[in-house]
Amino acid sequence: MSNKVLEINNLLMQFGGLKAVNDVTLDLEQSKITSLIGPNGAGKTTFFNCLTGVYEPTSGDINIIAPGKKSIRANGLKPNKVTELGLARTFQNIRLFQDMTVLENVMIGRHPVTKAGLLGAIFNGKNTKAEEEKIIYDSYQILKKMELEQFANEFASNLPYGAQRLLEIARALATDPFLLLLDEPAAGMNPQETISLIGTIEKLKHEHNLSILLIEHDMHLVMNLSDMCNVMDYGKLIAKGTPEETSKNPEVIKAYLGEDV
Repeated sequence: MSNKVLEINNLLMQFGGLKAVNDVTLDLEQSKITSLIGPNGAGKTTFFNCLTGVYEPTSGDINIIAPGKKSIRANGLKPNKVTELGLARTFQNIRLFQDMTVLENVMIGRHPVTKAGLLGAIFNGKNTKAEEEKIIYDSYQILKKMELEQFANEFASNLPYGAQRLLEIARALATDPFLLLLDEPAAGMNPQETISLIGTIEKLKHEHNLSILLIEHDMHLVMNLSDMCNVMDYGKLIAKGTPEETSKNPEVIKAYLGEDV
């Protein structure tokens, strides 16, 4: 029985004459941490945007396979529909609601998994109130997992930078994903914060049985976290394997150093 959670076949994302993602084929396995690395401009974030519905690919297939469920073709689905299928992401540039509290930011992430519709919100009945209380409770529990509960009533804008990064992950977790896409989660963090982040991501993977795909430039994080490593350059996938295997690959060295090997 297949343990794949995502199948990407011959994915192409073209902007005019530029092939930002060029014929990429990639499978992600359940409960594994897979990294996607490459020089700036290699197409990594564009690839994420295709997976999460920000862009509709020019051609190719994206198939989401939630554990125990049938494969669903995700090409052309809106981002909220992709989230409902169990994919959640963070962004390279922090996108928090800065004028809302830390707890409220996570509560917003619970929206895709709530049942109360428009009428429930208007009439605010007993069931709606009970669900709202559960959203608050669940959101606070997520903050505790991320060790952010002490900031619950602070505005997001008042958090230290590293904590804002963690809050983005917390908000993504609030959607109950089985696949978490992290776009440079360690960007701007100091070495101690990065070490702590490695432990946090490992803990989340095990506690939530998460599959994780991450874009990252911090090679210490990649080498310590990844089960598999994929390398992109000029939109194409040029190498895949364990972190150790890819770090020794001549094509990878050439892409990073820009020289013949």
